Amino acid sequence: MDTASQLVRIREVDPRIRVDLRYARPDNFTGAPLYPFTEGYLVRSTAMKLVGAQDRIERHGAGLLVWDAYRPPSAQAALWARCPDPQYVAPPARGSRHTRGMAVDVTLVDVAGVELEMPSGFDEFTDRAHRGWLGASLAARRHSDWLTDAMVAAGFTPISDEWWHFDDVDWRNHPLLTAEWPQDLR
Repeated sequence: MDTASQLVRIREVDPRIRVDLRYARPDNFTGAPLYPFTEGYLVRSTAMKLVGAQDRIERHGAGLLVWDAYRPPSAQAALWARCPDPQYVAPPARGSRHTRGMAVDVTLVDVAGVELEMPSGFDEFTDRAHRGWLGASLAARRHSDWLTDAMVAAGFTPISDEWWHFDDVDWRNHPLLTAEWPQDLR
């Protein structure tokens, strides 16, 4: 079975996990919607790890909100065109772990779905977004630590420049995908 056929809707795997794909809306750093779909997709094994993180984070009375998951190649190219900085965006030729369906951008919400305070906003490409930024409030650091601990325990690896980004530890075992549309993902 090819990896593309292993992509699943996150909310079908676990409806407790909220999804708000920022690149499906115009209010992202590019100023335009990049996705022709609003559901979050991941490789099934990665989605199952995300369920494990959701289980862990619920112990703190919080839940997960996914901002980005599978990223079509055209969206990766558009992000690179807007921010050609490999510190924050993977070059399209190399591909992204998102384009493998093996990475998520995620934050925490309370039981009502309200985002909890974090060190920075999503896609804020500054030092404030860096993991362990010392200027964050105590609450933001605590929430970021909860998120990181839950994601790592579930089988993800954080990156240093974005507190919200996590890679499935098994991403190297999966190829870049080429699906652009939801019907291509099933």
